[in-house]
Amino acid sequence: MRNLILISLAAALAAPATAQVQPNWTRPQPLERTSRIPAARDIPYPGTLTIHVDATDTARAVYRVRETIPVQGAGPLVLLYPEWLPGNHAPRGPIASIAGLKISANGKPIAWRRDPAYVYGFHVDVPQGVKTLDVEFQHLSPTQGAQGRITMTPDMLNAQWEKMSLYPAGYYVRNIMITPSITIPEGWSAATSLDVASKRGNRITYKTVDYERFVDSPLFAGRYYRREQLAPDVNLNIFADRQEDLAATPEQIAAHRRLVEQAMKLYGANHYDEYEFLLALTEQLGGIGLEHLRSSENSHPRDYFTGWNSGSAGRDLLAHEYNHSWNGKYRRGADLFTPDYRTPMENSMLWLYEGQTQFWGNILSARSGMMPVQDVKDELARTAAYYDILPGRSWRPLVDTTNDPILSARRPQPWSSWQRAEDYYSEGMLIWLDVDSIIRERTGGRRSIDDFARAFFGVRPDDEGINPYTFDDIVRTLNGVAPYDWNTYLRTRTEQTGAAPLDWIKRAGYRLVYRDTPSAYFKSREKDREILDLTYSIGVTIGKEGNISGLAWDSPLFNEGLTSGTQIVAVNGRKYSNDDLKGAIAAAKGTKEPIRLLVKKGDLYRTVNLDYHGGLRYPALEKVGTGASTLDALLAPLP
Repeated sequence: MRNLILISLAAALAAPATAQVQPNWTRPQPLERTSRIPAARDIPYPGTLTIHVDATDTARAVYRVRETIPVQGAGPLVLLYPEWLPGNHAPRGPIASIAGLKISANGKPIAWRRDPAYVYGFHVDVPQGVKTLDVEFQHLSPTQGAQGRITMTPDMLNAQWEKMSLYPAGYYVRNIMITPSITIPEGWSAATSLDVASKRGNRITYKTVDYERFVDSPLFAGRYYRREQLAPDVNLNIFADRQEDLAATPEQIAAHRRLVEQAMKLYGANHYDEYEFLLALTEQLGGIGLEHLRSSENSHPRDYFTGWNSGSAGRDLLAHEYNHSWNGKYRRGADLFTPDYRTPMENSMLWLYEGQTQFWGNILSARSGMMPVQDVKDELARTAAYYDILPGRSWRPLVDTTNDPILSARRPQPWSSWQRAEDYYSEGMLIWLDVDSIIRERTGGRRSIDDFARAFFGVRPDDEGINPYTFDDIVRTLNGVAPYDWNTYLRTRTEQTGAAPLDWIKRAGYRLVYRDTPSAYFKSREKDREILDLTYSIGVTIGKEGNISGLAWDSPLFNEGLTSGTQIVAVNGRKYSNDDLKGAIAAAKGTKEPIRLLVKKGDLYRTVNLDYHGGLRYPALEKVGTGASTLDALLAPLP
């Protein structure tokens, strides 16, 4: 009997598992779903839309929108709110910011229905005899940072048209024409790359453009304003929280002019008829760094000019966004181009789009004097050191991080060094530093990445369209500059894990070293980000009041069970301070004594014995020998 039971049990275990389905359970089938939104077609939209934005309610941060949309004949129409936003590389359209939507025609209301499967779409049944729809709603700017990016304050505003407009489905956005206008507060000034058609009081009407260019032409307006011409076709528009923040010196403006000069010498041709730098110096408006073909859309702290000599961290921003006029706006990956703002974007080549822009943002900052050359070297050293020790490189290839705008949308991560984030920016920059060093080595210094930039981005002068590229186009252009197995090189660097691309350092005649004192640039970066950066010693960054803002995977404090959000209350028995922690790390170097930390998370306290004796470590590039350096040549201004 016992054997029979064992045999039966063995048979039961060996049998394949089957679902236990009860005959009286309901087992539904899904509804058949078909999209009721027409696909975009490359044909002209019949008629011209108009939009007027009343942006005078700065006390409540409300944009009041009135839009007219011509229609042809009765029947169904779908209006779309932009979802996939250019430059965001992700579905970031803030549809919840739209309120008070009303649609009417000939003075009579028309019902609308949101698409149940696509919440960015609104269905309208156009009645007989209607030629134009009147649409009105409010776009509500966040009023606190926790709600999102603030775009309107009592002293300035940033009108982003894609967030306050609807467009008809079924057409390429480049084929939908629109005439925009805006009313700004009395006494304010406005700047945008759109061309003014007329101005009456504080109402400005712009010339008719296609919807794609309309979306790509943000507007800044404000109470305190200064405009500087940087070139015959390039202007710097500065808006500030206070009048005194506009006090740029002639030398500072000259650096911005040299930025434009160096970019034009690099590329040899542009793709705009006029370019407008839009720059907000503010502590009230939400921060932004966004690219456009004919303008930038940027903000800096109030002391951008007045604190110029206190550090250059972050001052590559304008150079970065200006480069995007060529790289990202005019030329972009073929999988990133879409006919409308409903079609999902694919980001597989952001290591060129953003990576080489990050590269040129730093290089042109050095060449123009926007940043001291030594500061740029210090930033390259910091970046190289970061990726040299980044644990996440062991499992996640760079190309996969191009999905991060969609996956994580820049939300805080518990273990960013392990999870990785938008590394295609800075690790992408390292790839292009490596590429430059290979080109110079293989051509005996006769050619460089400058030749690639001109051949790839400086084509078809004055073309203001979109010129997509493929991976093969990148390889082909590189081979035209310096023959090499670029296909294998780029595939390896972007698709495989392993060591970071740091061979350029040795080729350039430098080596990566660590010092026990931070450079002036490193300190300015800590100030800019309001952190204590101990990434290269104990693997941690610390914010205000000893709160850990970032902690590296498998670092000393990680191994003690700490996480971000933990507060360091005391160091070696004394109340926490940044200086005391740095002093304790320095004092523990070469000893066997641990650093005693009292830490707190929630309402729990505990003592941690930090067994670290490596001292303070700050990365730097150190010149090897006295020979010529290809890195120095790269950072030198073009004649």
